Amino acid sequence: MFPGLEQALSTAAACRLTGRSRATYYRRLSPPVPTAKRPRPAPASALSAEERAAVLALLNRPEYADLPPAQVWARELDAGRYHCSARTMYRILEAAGQNGERRRQAAHPAKTVPQLLATAPCQVLTWDITKIKGPDKGEWYHLYVIIDIYSRYIAGHTVERAESAERAEELIRETIERAGIVPQTVHADRGTSMTSKKVSQLLIDLGVTRSHSRPKVSNDNPYSEANFKTIKYCGEYPASFNSLTHARDWCEGFISYYNHEHRHSGIGLHTPASVHFGTAELVREQRAVTLADAYARHPERFARRPNPPAIPEHAWINEPKPETEPVLRYP
Repeated sequence: MFPGLEQALSTAAACRLTGRSRATYYRRLSPPVPTAKRPRPAPASALSAEERAAVLALLNRPEYADLPPAQVWARELDAGRYHCSARTMYRILEAAGQNGERRRQAAHPAKTVPQLLATAPCQVLTWDITKIKGPDKGEWYHLYVIIDIYSRYIAGHTVERAESAERAEELIRETIERAGIVPQTVHADRGTSMTSKKVSQLLIDLGVTRSHSRPKVSNDNPYSEANFKTIKYCGEYPASFNSLTHARDWCEGFISYYNHEHRHSGIGLHTPASVHFGTAELVREQRAVTLADAYARHPERFARRPNPPAIPEHAWINEPKPETEPVLRYP
């Protein structure tokens, strides 16, 4: 760009202008020839390969296998034997890839996936407890809800000041007595009330199969979780309840509405009470008559002959996935 500039400037001036050290400039003009590094000589205090192998074997003895090196070092020293420093023991373990946790670790077998099927009401009940906000900060009430998974009918509920195994046992007993039918299975998560001795003994006495969700798997109790979301996302759900009486009255009203007026998408847009008490087929037939009449009057408004939504024949918790067909391989 500026011919002859390199002759006008000295190397020192050029380095000042570019902000580069002259030493860097000359080093890059004549880079040093790389030389192989000589191996670092072993210190006089280093253990031989045989001694290191003996220390590793010592650390892996059955009586020492789950102890940290510091414990092994101290016990050997108390027995009048010195092999090396505790830090050297750590280095030997690290070199052997054994520097992790040496104690035996708990091995928890995988929890069985609960797979429950209901083909009619009163076969499988699921229940859970959720907190609802009280009048003061940090004050919560506890809403217990028992649901029939086939009909989505809330068969029992209560609101209490605290979670209690005794109250849970009473509610389950009252719900089953009121229904007059002992369910095949009662499902819940693994909360303290759900796994309590009182609830377990009640179900054993009644001959009911107990089922529990896997730890930290909310999908194993989907009906209860979905019901709590429906309750708390209701437009009239209060920001907080003024008293226990207020909470009980509101929940009583909402659950009555949910059972007898709410058309549930999971059961063909019928009310849970209609499916639970066996009137849903009649309602579906009436819907079919209404749709047939509408089709007869204005067939051009329909792409095909309309039918009312079907009522599901079964309800699953964790429906098994169909086995994939084997892949045919040809030689």
